[in-house]
Amino acid sequence: MTSLAHQLKRLALPQSDPNLLTRREVASLLFDPKDAATMDKSTFYALGCTGLEELLGIEPAFLEFQDTLFSRASQTLERSVQSKEVNEKLDAGISLFLTRLCPYFLLKPAHKCIEWLVHRFHIQLYNSDSLLACALPYHDTNVFVRVLQLLKIKDATSRWNWLHCLQKPGVPLSRGALITHCYTDLSFMDFICTMVTKVNTKHPGLKSSLTDYKAATYMIVCQLSVKVVMEASLVDSLAVHVSKSLLKEPVLAKEGLGCLIVLLQNQKEGAAGAFSRLCLMSTLVSTLQIMAAVHDVSPLLRYLLPHLIHAVFTYSSADIYLFCISESVLQSVPLTKGLDQTVARLLLDEYLSQTELSAENLSALNQRLLPLVRLFESRYCGALDGVLAGHVTDISSTEQKHLFHQFLSLSMSSGKYQILGDSDTSLLLSLNHPQPSVRVSAVEHLMSIITSQQSLDDAFLKDAVMDRLKDDVPQVVAAALKVLEVTLVFFRLPVLKETVSLLSDPRLGKGDAELVQRTGWKLLPFLVITAAQPNSAQLCLASCIARSSILTQHPLSLNWAQGNRRVSCGCFTIKAKHLKLLQIISRIMFLWHTRGSYLLWLRDMLNLFSCLPGEVWWNPEKLDTNTCCYLGLICRLFSVVISGAGDGPTAGSFRELMKLLVQVHLREPTMLFRFLCMVWGYSSNHGDQLDVKVGAVLQTQALYMGRSVLRVQSAATLEELAAANSPVVPSLLCCLSSPVREVRRAALGALQSLSGADSSPFRPITEKLLKTLEEMIADPSYLSTVRTFEPQQKKLQASLQQLLLSVQTPCCPSYTAANLLRVLSQVNGQSVLSALLPVLDRLLEHSGPDTPTLLRAEAQLMQLILGKYNEASAPLLTQDQNCLDLFIRALRTSTQPHPDIPSCQIIALEQITKPFFSALGDEKVQQKLLSVMFDLLVESRSPLVANTVSSVFKGILVDGQLVANELAPPEKPKVSVTVQQSRRSKMTQRYLQKLGAAVSWQRVTLILELLQHKKKLKRAQMLVPVLFSLLARSLEPSSGDHTNMEYTKQLLLSCLLNVCHKLSPDGAPVAPDILDEDKFSVELVVQCIRVSDMPQTHHHALLLLGTVATIFPEKVLHNIMPIFTFMGANIMRLDDTYSFRVIDKTVQMVIPALIKLSDGSSSAHVDTVVTRIMHVFADALPHVPDHRRLPILTQLVTTLGPSRFLWVLMLLLFKLHATQSASSVSEKDAALERDVDFWISLCCQFEVNDQLTSLINILNFLLQLPDDKNDAKKVEEEEKLEELIFSVEAHSSKELRHFKFLSVSFMAQLLGSASFIGKVDGGDICDESLQQLQQRLLEEILRYIHSVARCVEENADKPTAKFWRVLLNKAYDVLDKVNALLPTDTFIVVMRGLMGNQLASVRRKAMELLNNKLQHRTQWDEQQVTVLLQLTGDLLSIVAKGHGKVTEEAEQAINRQTALYSLKLLCRSFGSDHQEAFVPVLLQAVQIVTSADEEKNVTGSALLCIAEVVGTLKALAIPQLPRLMPAVLQTLTDRKEVLTNEIYLLSAVTALQRITETLPNFISPYVCRLTRLVETSSSSSSTFAQLSARLASLRSTLATKLPPRVLLPTLTSSLTLGVLQAQLGALMGILKEHIAHMEKDLIIVHQSELTSFFLTALDFRAEHCQGDLEKASDVEGSVIDSLLTMVMKLSEVTFRPLFFKLFDWSKSHSKERLLTFYRLSDCIAERLKGLFVLFAGNLVKPFSDLLRQTSSSNTDEPLFDCDRAVEKTSLLLQYVLDCLHKIFLYDTQRFLSRERADALLEPLVDQLENTVGGEQAYQQRVTRHLVPCVGQFSAALADESQWKTLNYQVLLKTRHSNAKVRFSALLMLMELASKLKENYMVLLPETIPFLAELMEDECEEVEQQVQKVVQEMENILGEPLQSYF
Repeated sequence: MTSLAHQLKRLALPQSDPNLLTRREVASLLFDPKDAATMDKSTFYALGCTGLEELLGIEPAFLEFQDTLFSRASQTLERSVQSKEVNEKLDAGISLFLTRLCPYFLLKPAHKCIEWLVHRFHIQLYNSDSLLACALPYHDTNVFVRVLQLLKIKDATSRWNWLHCLQKPGVPLSRGALITHCYTDLSFMDFICTMVTKVNTKHPGLKSSLTDYKAATYMIVCQLSVKVVMEASLVDSLAVHVSKSLLKEPVLAKEGLGCLIVLLQNQKEGAAGAFSRLCLMSTLVSTLQIMAAVHDVSPLLRYLLPHLIHAVFTYSSADIYLFCISESVLQSVPLTKGLDQTVARLLLDEYLSQTELSAENLSALNQRLLPLVRLFESRYCGALDGVLAGHVTDISSTEQKHLFHQFLSLSMSSGKYQILGDSDTSLLLSLNHPQPSVRVSAVEHLMSIITSQQSLDDAFLKDAVMDRLKDDVPQVVAAALKVLEVTLVFFRLPVLKETVSLLSDPRLGKGDAELVQRTGWKLLPFLVITAAQPNSAQLCLASCIARSSILTQHPLSLNWAQGNRRVSCGCFTIKAKHLKLLQIISRIMFLWHTRGSYLLWLRDMLNLFSCLPGEVWWNPEKLDTNTCCYLGLICRLFSVVISGAGDGPTAGSFRELMKLLVQVHLREPTMLFRFLCMVWGYSSNHGDQLDVKVGAVLQTQALYMGRSVLRVQSAATLEELAAANSPVVPSLLCCLSSPVREVRRAALGALQSLSGADSSPFRPITEKLLKTLEEMIADPSYLSTVRTFEPQQKKLQASLQQLLLSVQTPCCPSYTAANLLRVLSQVNGQSVLSALLPVLDRLLEHSGPDTPTLLRAEAQLMQLILGKYNEASAPLLTQDQNCLDLFIRALRTSTQPHPDIPSCQIIALEQITKPFFSALGDEKVQQKLLSVMFDLLVESRSPLVANTVSSVFKGILVDGQLVANELAPPEKPKVSVTVQQSRRSKMTQRYLQKLGAAVSWQRVTLILELLQHKKKLKRAQMLVPVLFSLLARSLEPSSGDHTNMEYTKQLLLSCLLNVCHKLSPDGAPVAPDILDEDKFSVELVVQCIRVSDMPQTHHHALLLLGTVATIFPEKVLHNIMPIFTFMGANIMRLDDTYSFRVIDKTVQMVIPALIKLSDGSSSAHVDTVVTRIMHVFADALPHVPDHRRLPILTQLVTTLGPSRFLWVLMLLLFKLHATQSASSVSEKDAALERDVDFWISLCCQFEVNDQLTSLINILNFLLQLPDDKNDAKKVEEEEKLEELIFSVEAHSSKELRHFKFLSVSFMAQLLGSASFIGKVDGGDICDESLQQLQQRLLEEILRYIHSVARCVEENADKPTAKFWRVLLNKAYDVLDKVNALLPTDTFIVVMRGLMGNQLASVRRKAMELLNNKLQHRTQWDEQQVTVLLQLTGDLLSIVAKGHGKVTEEAEQAINRQTALYSLKLLCRSFGSDHQEAFVPVLLQAVQIVTSADEEKNVTGSALLCIAEVVGTLKALAIPQLPRLMPAVLQTLTDRKEVLTNEIYLLSAVTALQRITETLPNFISPYVCRLTRLVETSSSSSSTFAQLSARLASLRSTLATKLPPRVLLPTLTSSLTLGVLQAQLGALMGILKEHIAHMEKDLIIVHQSELTSFFLTALDFRAEHCQGDLEKASDVEGSVIDSLLTMVMKLSEVTFRPLFFKLFDWSKSHSKERLLTFYRLSDCIAERLKGLFVLFAGNLVKPFSDLLRQTSSSNTDEPLFDCDRAVEKTSLLLQYVLDCLHKIFLYDTQRFLSRERADALLEPLVDQLENTVGGEQAYQQRVTRHLVPCVGQFSAALADESQWKTLNYQVLLKTRHSNAKVRFSALLMLMELASKLKENYMVLLPETIPFLAELMEDECEEVEQQVQKVVQEMENILGEPLQSYF
């Protein structure tokens, strides 16, 4: 190629590329070029938009390209034909998009977007640089190669020609090749740099949220800082930006700080501005800490720390975080490479520079710096010391020195650098000064520093004191010792050792031996230590003191320091004569040493004291203080020595020491074993008088030592040690019960050693014990559980007695005695208790309130002794008065010395158990103990005592006589309760006088409370006389407090009830020898009921009486009525569960007793009594709480027997209601409804059989009652029961009638109640007994009906005739309910018989019962259906009967109607399966309808029957239509008087509707008359809702069932013949529904016929109603409504000719048609909405002409020349304006062209002047029609010039002379503004002047409206308009 060709090619534009002109191959990133050529533009566009949407989900910044590069307009953009400016703008947008796309280049959405740009904008040609810049970061990917292959870079002149070699093989570009090309081609390097710079302007790296991007930026900054020396400003800028990036998003905190470190490490200047931002980084210190562990962070710290320290000194409240950062850096980050010295120097320099601070500010600074300086000093002490030491001599000025001293006070080592005023040098130098006075002064200054609690380094203080202690000058040493006294707690072992060595200086005690000795005494306590570690400081100090010369020279400690010493812990005080020496001994005695020097000293000490007690038992509880102190010392010595004498190198020495201890203090064996016995048992001593802890180890060691000593003793000594008075054996027995196995083993070993004493009284015990060694060693409880100590042999018994004598010994320790008794816990008996009584006596003497408190062991001992009062030892209380007295003393001793040990009283009470009390035997002793217990109960105020007495009394078995004696002493005379009441009351009074001060009521009450729950009681009947005596006493008025007496009565009654339950648990009679009936005073109980007012007392008495009734029924029967009378008057009125239970219990127990009693006596008498009782319950019922009534009466009747007495209760309740009086009728009705519900609920509580029996009895009772009170016969004596139920003589005739009516009404309601029916359904209906009862009930009710029917006839002429008729109806109602219970087969037979009865009422009742059964029953057997169908003959005979007598005519008509109704129900139930059976029924009904003189109600029933039968028979009814239909239609048409009967009308319409619905294809001959008849009926009966519904259903049937070929001619003929207004409306309704159901094909077929029909119907206004506008409007509306139904089913093609036909029709014949047509047009426009605009074009000119013709300015002849021409004109205007408004409203097709707008604009605006119709019509027309029409007209214009024309024409009307026109113009202006909204702004300039003129209008209304218009315009336009005026 020539150079010219090259130049031309370079100059060639991309759009000249030939590839753009071909479609064989198309450049594509995602597709093959050939495949891409086959794809259309929309596919690529959709692909690009999809990619953009996905990118928007990742990065919202791409949103700006949605309306540019990816807009719909871009599909049609071809950049090759665009101008240069457009292409440049496009290039800029593409470049920006590709730059933004670069980070997401590898994503699929990015590829989709690039695909669209390649296809649409050819970016591979126009924007190759930008495309490669976007892809270059991904040069090593296949996508980059794919992009590269899109480019045309084959030409050598191309910048990217060097990549041409990669296109064909498709190999990615390697990083090495890229870097190589950067070196070789600087222009490419410049391209990359420019690209990066350009990207950074869009995406700054340090500000980016991309982690990798930010990390790359950090790397570049690091490389730049290493390679290039930067200016300070650049370094500062970079540091600031890095700090900002760390602060904004600390994701790469470690990398960012590393970048800063590298930057600061390589650049010497700059970075001044990064400090404040860096300090705001929250993770700064933690990140630096992590980095410091691996890297050197000193460059950053070297930069940060000066700023931080300076910020600390210039501290403000807002910079608190800087202080925290400083503290954290010093705490966490190590300071290396001299940074610690730098920080120390900075701190000091900054502090010394604060010369201008006030004292207050300096103090605040010190307080702030103190923790920081201390922290720095703790970590970098050397650096701070070095800086401070260097500044000590450099400070010259006083101010600087003062600041330096202040800074020193901040550090912990401040003291050693303080300048002393005397020597003008620091404390450190002064302590080592050559002059002694200066050293003394320095030590004293050190003392003042310590006492003032100033900070000082411990190491420095220790070194200073040690150095001064070694000083040669005594004054310096003395001062150092004073420091040592103050700081003893701070110093450790080296200083103390040095002090001890100082005491060893021979110069101190020279010439003063007494001083040396005193010093030695003072040093001795330091030998006692508390630390047990071998190398502890205390041990080292003690060793040092022991080696000191003072102790080696002390007379008590000569030669101590020759061996190594070990020390144990211990410290106690001994109070004795030689207190000083004893204290030293007690503190040293736990020192353990390895040589005998200490032991020799201790040996000398042991010889100093001896004050042993002389008793046999060494009892620490009774020894004096000195002896206890001595024994405590001996015990401690014994413990130390015996512990050391075991094993180890010192064991021999300690054994020698043990010999010495025994020889000096315990020389005699008896003395030794007394001591050992004390040690053996001391662990049980809770008093610890010796202040010694004897553990199991020491106890075991002492036992083993005793065993060893016993083995070497002589026989005589053993005999002495095992003697009766020796404590050895008892002490060893106590050890055998130890819980520690080794103690028991050692004790048995000692016992074995003691077995050589043959004459010992304890030998039998020891021999028996030694036989069970293994068991006792294994089980600690074995000794107390085995029968070791059972006195089977005399020797063993004597030995046991000797052991008990040891316990009895006064000197025996109480804890030892208690342990012995625990060992003897299974040993009981009289001898044991007798031996222990002296001990108990002694302990009780010390248990008084004035005696010292018993020790714990003594209290336990007394508890154990009292435990010996048990079943085995109980006889001793009857034999030994002392034993009983001691026990009673214990019972009366209430003191409790220890809270966890019960009092003596409680312990003694708990011993009175059932076996113990029974074992006493003697009733006197039992009586005595009971008396004491009851005394305690009365006297004690302790709840525990009361509870214990109660539980004891419950547990023991007591004779009733004993308790009776306590309630009434036996010597007092008892009252007899066997005589008559008069004599008894006298004797009771006499007895009460004698008994006046017998037993207090408090004691009686408490005893009775115990008896309440007493079960174990012998001879309980012994209490009965006493309890009745107390009850009689309590009934006296002077008995005491009334409330307390009520409680006492309740207790007495309750106790009597308990006695009855005990004597007769099952309610059986009690034998007279057990309890005589005469002793049971029922009269007293009844009197108690009468006298008391407390319900609880009544409850107890009634429960008692109920129980007595089962035991002594005769006795209760005599008092039965007072009991139940009282219950009815009182208890039944209470609303609580307990009262209800009392009534329940009383009824259950008393009534059965009466019934049982009646078995042997007269039943009538019991019935009378029961009736009276029930009368009480019935009378009390109104006062019983509602929810209690039903349970009480249910329980009563259940107890009596419902089959026998339920009817009596029901009749009593009826009588109660009948005799009640109510104030108003509403109250009577409410009370009756409430009572009947209750009666039904009560009856339904019982079985169906019982209820039916009761109903039969009630009917029998009613039959026995006379018809009237005057007819009543005198009741004989034997008829007393009936007299009790309802006394005819005692009640009025009205009450008698009410009673009868209530009874019969209740029976009807009961039989019909859901509860009763549910019970019948739930039971076995086929039960034979139930059927018999039903039969009986049916017979009884028929008997009663016959009786009442007779009364009806007899009283027909009397005032009570109505009552008897109503009662007869009620009786029939009962019969209905009974029939409902009958089996169906029986029912049918009975009903058929009744229908043949002579009485018409009976026949009617039978048919009604049949109807009810047919209505409620849905399923029938085939046999039953056959029988029922046979009834049709009987019913038809009733229907066919002629008129009877005149008096029976009405009843005959009712019967015929009922029969027709029955036939209808039969047909409904069975007609579908048995059609032939009902053909005669149809014939009979048709005959009735065709009969001219038939009664209209019967005819109505026949019509209803016909409706049902025709619906059932269907085709079988067709033969009857010729007779039926004309008859019905003729009847309705001709008989005008019948139309007044609603029921008849309803029946006729129902019949017609069912016939039409059933046989629609066979009524065409009658359709014409049928429609006219329907219309007539509709017009005359529209007020009746039900009839209207039937008519609507008939019309619907005609409209939907008849085909168009039948219905349409009929309607046309009806219209042609002329119909009334209402008839036409009905016809249109039928037609409308008919058209709605027609298919579109049928409508097209009949369209011409329908069109003709509607044209005729639409002429109704013009032909018939020109003067009656309202009538015309109604009829025309129905026609238009029907026409619209057809229009909505037409297509555009079929509707258009119809519409134009209607349009032509309107222009001919009459102007009235204009009204009809434009009303129709308005309705069509409303329904078709936007579709109507297609047909409205031809209406524009007529609209315009009509508007001009109707305008008031038109002077031509008026449009209408009739009477109401003005109204018609107004109406026409309204229709035209409304139609135009809808056209404009639904216009979406630009209907208003300029020509149409011009044609309509002026006529519409001129209508503002049209005042035709008057002022009111004008105002209504303008506001409702004209203004909305013009407003919508303006909205439809959408042309500014036409808006101006319209607005101006309206504005001109504002200058009209008529104020109403001006007002209307303002309304129109406001409407225009509201429709045009902001578009009205262009019309505002020409509007303002007109509005300004109107503001000065002469009409005030117009002026006000202007203001409203302006305000509304402001609201619409959002701009104030007042400034324009």
